[in-house]
Amino acid sequence: MESSSWEESVTQSINTIYLLFSAYLVFVMQLGFAMLCAGSVRAKNAMNILLTNVVDAVVGSISYYLFGFAFAFGHGSTSNPFIGTSFFALKDIPDSSYDYSYFLFQWAFAIAVAGIVSGSIAERTQFTSYLIFSFFLTGFVYPIVSHWVWSPEGWLNPNNLLFGSGAIDFAGSGVVHLVGGIGGFWGALIEGPRVGRFDAFGKPVGMRGHNATLVVLGTFLLWFGWFGFNPGSFDQILVAYPNTTAQGNWTGVGRTAVTTTLAGSAAGIMTLFSRRLLIGHWDALDVCNGVLGGFVAITSGCSVVDPWAAIVCGCVAAWVLIGLNILALKLKFDDPLEATQLHGGCGAWGLIFTGLFAKKEFVLQVYDGGASGIVRPYGLFMGGGWGLFGSQVIEVLVIVGWVSVTMGPLFYSLHWLDLLRISSDDEIAGLDISSHGGYAYVSHPEDSQPRFYADYVRIQP
Repeated sequence: MESSSWEESVTQSINTIYLLFSAYLVFVMQLGFAMLCAGSVRAKNAMNILLTNVVDAVVGSISYYLFGFAFAFGHGSTSNPFIGTSFFALKDIPDSSYDYSYFLFQWAFAIAVAGIVSGSIAERTQFTSYLIFSFFLTGFVYPIVSHWVWSPEGWLNPNNLLFGSGAIDFAGSGVVHLVGGIGGFWGALIEGPRVGRFDAFGKPVGMRGHNATLVVLGTFLLWFGWFGFNPGSFDQILVAYPNTTAQGNWTGVGRTAVTTTLAGSAAGIMTLFSRRLLIGHWDALDVCNGVLGGFVAITSGCSVVDPWAAIVCGCVAAWVLIGLNILALKLKFDDPLEATQLHGGCGAWGLIFTGLFAKKEFVLQVYDGGASGIVRPYGLFMGGGWGLFGSQVIEVLVIVGWVSVTMGPLFYSLHWLDLLRISSDDEIAGLDISSHGGYAYVSHPEDSQPRFYADYVRIQP
């Protein structure tokens, strides 16, 4: 009895360390987002976008602590498939289902969603609106979706078997990325393009980011963090599969890291050569976004597909991103970070991809502990029928609908109250000088602009 208790304690300790380390990796992605965003905007807005990334983290932390985790994972006598009803402000945590390490892991996911939206509305948004939408998104909108898919009570959870299957969104192509992408879409659409983004004839005018070094640095930091995002979503590493030789969650963790790497790499290569054919030169910034698009797409099915399928996922994700970027320009839609196209478009493709390529063996390992004799749908192209594919399509549709009816009215209300967009004069001068007291750099390409906030105030009428 003592030996069994000791073994259980060691197992639980190792699983907790694994989950905490994964949470730390996911949190490093905030630094990646900050660097990517800063490099992708013009120098006169660098301080603003860096501060918004900090705000997304600190405001999101309080919001998720007070309400978000409860709405996402709360359970009990009043539990239901649509919203959690307990654990507000972590009351009664830890319990038999969740502990503090699980909260920290889920918190790191939650604050990433707000960072996606921030990129879509960069360079033209009042700072107050960041505080409002970050609190609302991480405290209510995102947690509801994560409850549907990731809570055991959720109606889309794989264990509740919608269409005999439930939706497989292992690490959040839909729950995290599609939610952020659609939220960013409504913000960018209601705000409209940046001043000068399209000329008088409606043709796009280039507004490239000011620092490719930061973009590449941010991309590699995000890549590093994705090894916590995807493999870490197993939550526990010391879980053995029955009827196998030396296989368990540790096998799935390794496979998930491999599929993640291959999808991002395939998307990067496809973007590299595709953009070379389209624009005539090798573009580092486009390749970075292509790599991230591959990561976003594979996030849903990373644990349940073969490595060769991950390459297919990444190649298609690259063209999804390229195609949506072309469409955005034609529709005069302005998203400085391409976040809507990248996280929204590639996130939706990732969900569909899982419904096509999920492998039976891996689905049973991840969601049924490798037990034999269980029958459940898997990928359509793998012979698993339409059940899983249908569930994936349903997830795409309900996420788009839910985020649209929540974030759309929020952004419109901020617009109506004149709290969303800054004035044209402030936008042209730059958010750093008009809202934050000075520029991020001692010298920069806009040196003809006022250097300090006092200088900016003096030239105002």
